[in-house]
Amino acid sequence: MESREVVVIGSGPAALRAAIACSDEGVVPLVIDELGIGSGSGAPPVAGLAASIDELNAQSHTEDTLAAGGEFCNESIVSRTCNEGVQTLAELERWGLTLRRREGGLPHAAPAPGHQVPRLTGCGDSTVREVTRILEEQAIKRGIQRNADYLPLSIVSDNNQVRGIVTLNISSGEIEPFQTKAVILASEGHQGLWSNPNEGSGTGAALALSAGIELRGMGSTPRHPLTLRDCGIHIPMDVLGSGGRIRRENGDDIGSEEALKGEPCVLDLRGMDPDAEAWFSQTSLRIRDRLGLDITKDVMPLSPGVAYTTGGAPCDHEGRVIFEQQNTGDPVSLWHTGLYAAGRSANTGMHGNSPLPGNILLDDLVSGKAAGVHAATWAPTNHFGGSTQIEQAVQEASDRITLVREGGGMTVGNFASKLSSAISTGSSSKDAALAEIHNIKDSGIRLTDTSKVMNTEMVEALRLHGLASVAEAIITSG
Repeated sequence: MESREVVVIGSGPAALRAAIACSDEGVVPLVIDELGIGSGSGAPPVAGLAASIDELNAQSHTEDTLAAGGEFCNESIVSRTCNEGVQTLAELERWGLTLRRREGGLPHAAPAPGHQVPRLTGCGDSTVREVTRILEEQAIKRGIQRNADYLPLSIVSDNNQVRGIVTLNISSGEIEPFQTKAVILASEGHQGLWSNPNEGSGTGAALALSAGIELRGMGSTPRHPLTLRDCGIHIPMDVLGSGGRIRRENGDDIGSEEALKGEPCVLDLRGMDPDAEAWFSQTSLRIRDRLGLDITKDVMPLSPGVAYTTGGAPCDHEGRVIFEQQNTGDPVSLWHTGLYAAGRSANTGMHGNSPLPGNILLDDLVSGKAAGVHAATWAPTNHFGGSTQIEQAVQEASDRITLVREGGGMTVGNFASKLSSAISTGSSSKDAALAEIHNIKDSGIRLTDTSKVMNTEMVEALRLHGLASVAEAIITSG
């Protein structure tokens, strides 16, 4: 059994930034990547990165974030994250990120809903992809090992202290445990519940649940206003700062808030600034290929959809996952020792009820760095342990996989469809939705492929079981 001081779960900006920070502090982590190297760049380009590049400080950015997120924001986290925006952007530039620039050479800053001043910067519709690429290059330079195509199955704990993690090697079909002192959950969100599980399998949230962590922020599911009707393509909010408009069908301009309320509307990019067109070329190609529309001539109908999520494992300013315990009186927050969360796997307190454009990526990078720094500082001072617990967890994982492989029930596709329908029902009837999710889980999944090696159908079934648990957490929250 391989032993690593720190294991990072994920493939996107939060995971990579955590791994880099960990390495820079003297501990080279192992990154477990269930979707394969490079997959993190496939996240929806919902917005660039928010940074106060034209302001004396980040006070206004902080105020805007708190105003949008409401009472569920953590003011100290918001202040810390917003204040690191310019530094984060400068770091990415130093590592080779090519930013869209304005006359004079400064980074382009676009206005966006909820921001008092223009703060949205990046590389047009390629921001997430390019940021991920830059971070992957930095990880390679540091010799960070990435085990691609490994599906995390469970976290092994002993008295609320992390001892290891159990994974499925998708390529070989073998269960592989890792002994570790610290695990950083930094995978994609659980937005796949509303679309395709492969677009957001919620692995980090599911792992936290399996470790006995009560998720937070699950009752708030942000919808992206620039989602094209009937096809689910998400358009980055950056287009609104480059001549794009949201309009009623009669041609009147409306804001993103009206679009989120369900008012019939379209996205009009016919007036996009000529110098901006090259920065949104991928968006233009996707729309042409999927819908046969030309953004220079046609308008596109909108229907708000779920492109990302913000709920997850509750954590403090250093990324440590916390839980509450009664102590003769008021509950006290304790650290699930060795367990960290960042980005979409975490509920950091940054976003509250409504994240601002550009704050999602910013939070990924800042929270990932914080978790990596603390894990690298803490892990070397502690000891490995939990061999017995890890062996038991391996057996439980083996039994779980056997049950999935030999079980009956509905197909993977039918299970995913019913789960998506049930979570949508939750907005009108929580009791009915919860009962339906229970029925779906009890029905099980019938595999058509029972092979051991590269059984992607089984992998999807395991992800769906995790998503079903996340769905229950969403329904029962608030």
